Amino acid sequence: MHEIVPGLVHAPGYLSREEQEALVADLREAVRAAPLFTPRMPRTGKEFSVRMTNLGPLGWVSDQKDGYRYQAHHPDTGAAWPPLPALALRAWRDLAAPYPHPPEACLVNFYDPGARMGLHQDRDEQDFDAPVVSLSLGDSCLFRIGGLERKSPTRSFRLHSGDAMMLAGPSRLAFHGVDRIIGGSSTLLPQGGRLNLTLRRVTKPA
Repeated sequence: MHEIVPGLVHAPGYLSREEQEALVADLREAVRAAPLFTPRMPRTGKEFSVRMTNLGPLGWVSDQKDGYRYQAHHPDTGAAWPPLPALALRAWRDLAAPYPHPPEACLVNFYDPGARMGLHQDRDEQDFDAPVVSLSLGDSCLFRIGGLERKSPTRSFRLHSGDAMMLAGPSRLAFHGVDRIIGGSSTLLPQGGRLNLTLRRVTKPA
């Protein structure tokens, strides 16, 4: 593991190929219970270019009417989110220490080859002392990290299948995004694309 900018820790090859395949199998089962959906921007209703679902007690959703938020059920089915996979929880224990509390949400974003994620902050949570832990599966992406203001200077690097990353401390509220997906860079997902899991603590512990 190494620190790319203060608070951003990158762990290349954190998951072995066998672990990546096992996690993809877990996600396929989860998606049967909680299908991928397309979030929409508040106010404008514009669709995101990624599709997503969630795992754990809480899930992140967004729509035109109520905006960004966490809730305990799928927006379409009304069912509770599937449980967090063991490998994702292990990544939280390995990277989030010494933060003592468990994650409450795992966002699962699927990027097809043309998808991207504009610069944004993760600030819908109550406890900014908690890190955000990320796992990458499938095609590589060009990831961009900036500072605490949208106009801050940025730098980019590639995240590959099996990589883990953590945003904490000075980088916890940094603007970040995905500029592009590098199609054909991985054989993990037969149809191509990238899966990104981000584990988060949502509520502030007592």
